[in-house]
Amino acid sequence: MRVRTVDPVMAHRRAAEFTTRSIKASTKAQGLRLAISMVDLTTLEGADTPEKVRSLCDRGRRPLSTQLEPPIPPVAAICVYPSMVRTAKTRLAGTNIKVASVATAFPSGQAPIETRLAEVSAAVEAGADEIDMVINRGAFLSGRYDVVQSEIEAIKRACGPAHLKIILETGELGTLDQVRLASDLAMEAASSAPHADSGIQDGEIFIKTSTGKISPAATMPVVLVMLEAIRDHFDRTGVRIGMKPAGGIRASKPALHHLVMVRETLGADWLRPSLYRFGASSLLDDLGRQLLRIENRRYSGTGDVPRS
Repeated sequence: MRVRTVDPVMAHRRAAEFTTRSIKASTKAQGLRLAISMVDLTTLEGADTPEKVRSLCDRGRRPLSTQLEPPIPPVAAICVYPSMVRTAKTRLAGTNIKVASVATAFPSGQAPIETRLAEVSAAVEAGADEIDMVINRGAFLSGRYDVVQSEIEAIKRACGPAHLKIILETGELGTLDQVRLASDLAMEAASSAPHADSGIQDGEIFIKTSTGKISPAATMPVVLVMLEAIRDHFDRTGVRIGMKPAGGIRASKPALHHLVMVRETLGADWLRPSLYRFGASSLLDDLGRQLLRIENRRYSGTGDVPRS
């Protein structure tokens, strides 16, 4: 594999340029609706209960209490711990909302590979449509890239038909060069273990910034570097890898900046939930408030936007 270096000055400058784009009100409303449809609505707390997960599923199905025309789209997925997959799957029956499960000893990844594989298999058996795994950062940071890749390959095979999101935990990687290398290694490894004879399909693999437990996470320079890695992978293979920034995106304005960056780096084909997600919960609140402000010409009232 060719190891690519990143010019950090240019990466930061280029990322900053995306925040200067002027967006018209009608385009902004479309962008807000699109962003809502891309949200992985998430609860990953030790205090999670079945009641909390069912409530989150209901929020994902109907992000706003107030009805608008056209109707507000549901979120892309509900992301939970493996123990809550069956609860979410039952609540979301009859919808197109995916159930995503974190696995592989989230968020640390510090467990024997056999334990991590068993957790993946259990989540898939419970009905998970998507698995969010964490890479072995200890192996990566000590230069044992073969270990990182062999584990990703094994986890991808354990996913079976479930799609795989590979969390790099960029806040622990140190430099943009490391972010680029981790992105390339992850995509290469996962692509070598297709579920079907037809090979890797568009959106079957995502790379993801963070667990949301460490800061910094989804900064725009980091996401830009990962998008460029995805672009280069597509140029080589013709396969579209998905992208999920997670951690730190809590308001509509930066979410729209991210969509602009995706459009200008990867093209319009990636502007769909099957290829781009936001790992967030509080973001959905602000997306709803801003959409109501544009379409009703007023700020939301109490109860218009259920809190995540």
